Amino acid sequence: MAEKTKKEKRPSRGILWRVLLVIFTLITAAALELGKHTLLGWGLAALALAAFIWLRSKKLAGSRRIIRFGAWLGLFAVFALILFVSQPPTRAVPAVSGKNGGVTEVLHTAQGDLTGVFTEDKKVEVYAGIPYAKPPVGELRWREPQPAEPWEGVLAADHFAPMSIQVTNSTYYDSLAQIIGYHDYKISLSDNWRAPVSEDSLYLNIWKPAGDVSGLPVLVYIHGGSLQTGQPWYQDYNGASLARDGVIVVNMGYRLGVFGFFADKALAAESPNGTTGNYGLLDQIAALKWVQDNIAAFGGDPGNVTVSGESAGSACVSALCTSPLAKGLFRRAVMESSTVSAPEPAHSFRLLDQAFADSKKTKDRLGAQTLEELRALPAEQIVGEMNLQHHITVDGYVLTEPPCESYEKGVHNEEALLHGFNAGEATPFILFSQANLKNYEEKVRRAFPEEYAGRVLALYPAATDAEAKQNWIDIYSAVLFSYGHYCLTRQAGENAIPCYTYFFSKDNGRLGNWHSGEEVYLYGNIPDDSRLYDAADRALSAAMKQYYLNFIRTGDPNGTGLAKWDDTAGALRVMEFGAAGCAMQGDPYAALHQILDEMYGIK
Repeated sequence: MAEKTKKEKRPSRGILWRVLLVIFTLITAAALELGKHTLLGWGLAALALAAFIWLRSKKLAGSRRIIRFGAWLGLFAVFALILFVSQPPTRAVPAVSGKNGGVTEVLHTAQGDLTGVFTEDKKVEVYAGIPYAKPPVGELRWREPQPAEPWEGVLAADHFAPMSIQVTNSTYYDSLAQIIGYHDYKISLSDNWRAPVSEDSLYLNIWKPAGDVSGLPVLVYIHGGSLQTGQPWYQDYNGASLARDGVIVVNMGYRLGVFGFFADKALAAESPNGTTGNYGLLDQIAALKWVQDNIAAFGGDPGNVTVSGESAGSACVSALCTSPLAKGLFRRAVMESSTVSAPEPAHSFRLLDQAFADSKKTKDRLGAQTLEELRALPAEQIVGEMNLQHHITVDGYVLTEPPCESYEKGVHNEEALLHGFNAGEATPFILFSQANLKNYEEKVRRAFPEEYAGRVLALYPAATDAEAKQNWIDIYSAVLFSYGHYCLTRQAGENAIPCYTYFFSKDNGRLGNWHSGEEVYLYGNIPDDSRLYDAADRALSAAMKQYYLNFIRTGDPNGTGLAKWDDTAGALRVMEFGAAGCAMQGDPYAALHQILDEMYGIK
C-alpha cells in the first residue's frame, strides 16, 4: 500500500517542477523586458533554461534530490549573472525616432555648417545637438555660459545631446512608472538601451517645416522636471507637429540641480557680474540669444519669438518675464502649471539668503569648502545635492527682485500671455499621502494658519473618504500650482497685458488631468495608434493646438471655428478644456484663491 502511494505522488512532483519552471520563465522574461536588457541577455536566458531542462531529464549518478537542488541553484545563479552582463548600454537618442527620411541640405550658422534629418514623411527637418555654449565643465562649472566655439566641417545634427546630468532611475523603475502611472508601456526588443547624461549638455534642438522657408514664428520651449530632472526630446512636447503647421520649434538642455542653481558668496565674488545661483536661467538666456543670432538661417523670424515651458520650465519662463537680461529676446510667453509670480512662490524659488544657507549645507556634506575643491569633485559625487539645490533666486543680476515686485512696478518682458493649470495637478505628488475622513481636517489645519483653516474646511467640507481625498487634491493643487496663475492673471490686468488663462480638466486613459497631462494635447502629439485617447480627446487636442498656433503667430489664440477665448486679464474666468470641449467658465478655485490673497496681505 505504501509503495502504491509513492507511485501516485511521483506524477505530482513532475507537474510541480514544470509549473515552477513556467513561473520562473515568466519572471525571467519580465525582468529582461522591464530592465531593457540586451538581446544577449535573452539569448543566454534561453540557453540556461534549455540546459536546466536537459539536466533535469538526465539520470545522473548520485542523489537525484541533490542534483535537482543544484540545478535550481545553478539556474538562479546563472540568471543573476545574465542580468549583470546584459544591462542596457548607453546610446545617443536619434533626432527622429524610428525611420527617418534622410539627410537635409547644409545650413549655415554663425558657428559653422550643419545638416539635420527629415522626419519619415519628409515634412519636417530636425536638427539636434547644436552647441549654443561651451561645455560648462572644469573651470566653467558654476560660471556664466560662454559662447560656443566654431566647428570645422559639417556638423551632423542627427542625435540629441545627453540630458543634463541628474540622478536617474533604474530601468525597472522607469518601466513600472510607464505601466502604473502613464499606462502606455509597450513591449519591445528595440528599446534596450539608456539615454546618456552629462555635465556637458548645453545644446539645442530645432524642428522646422521642410524646404526653403522664411519669416516663420518661433517657439522656444523649456522642459520641466522640478529643475532637477528632464530632457528636451520627450515625445509629449516633440516639435514636429507644430512644425508641420508652420512654426519653428526650439528647445534646449540647461544646467539642473546643484549644477544649475547652486549659490555661493565666493562664486558671486569671482563673477564679473556679481551673480550666482541662476546658472540654469543664464543657459536659457544664452539659448534665446543664439536664437536671435541664428534662427533666420532655419527660416524663423527673430522678431516673433514665443517662450514657453511646463512645470519647472514654466517657472523659468515666469522668471524670464521679469529678468532684465531677457528683455527683447521674446515677445510672448506661455506658462503651463507653474509660475514664480506669487508673493511667496510655492516651489522652484528662494531668496538669496536661503540659497547661501543651503549652499553651506551642501559644502559641509561634500566635505569641500573652496571653489577649487568643489570644482575638482566628480559630477557623479555632487549630483545628489539636486534635492536641495533646485531653486531660482534673486541674485541681483538675472533677477533684481522677486517677480511679483517687478509686476507691481510695471516691469515685464512679455507683450501677451497664455497660461493655465490642470484639475488634478497635485495628484501625483500626494499619491502616498492622500487624505481620508480621519486625517483630512488635521492635514488642512497643518497647511493653513488657524484663522484660515476653518474657512478652508467650510469651503471644502467632507463627509466621506472620497470627498476628503478629492478635497485635499483640490486644495493642494490650488496652493502649489493654480494660485500662482491666479496672481499672474491679476498682474496681467494691472499691466494691461493681454492674457488668456486655461483650466485643463479632460480625463483620459493615460495621465488624465494630472500635472503635465495637457502637454500631449497642446503640442498635437497624441499617438495615432494610442487607445488611451478617444475621438473626443483628439478633437480637443486639435482645438487646443489651433489656439496655441494662433497665439504663437499673433498673440491672440482666437480664430475661425474656435470657441471665443476671452481676455482673462484681471478676471476670475478661465477657458476650460474639458469633456464638453472648450468653453469659458469661472475660476474653479476662486474662493480659495481669495482666502490665500488674505493670507498674503493682498487686497
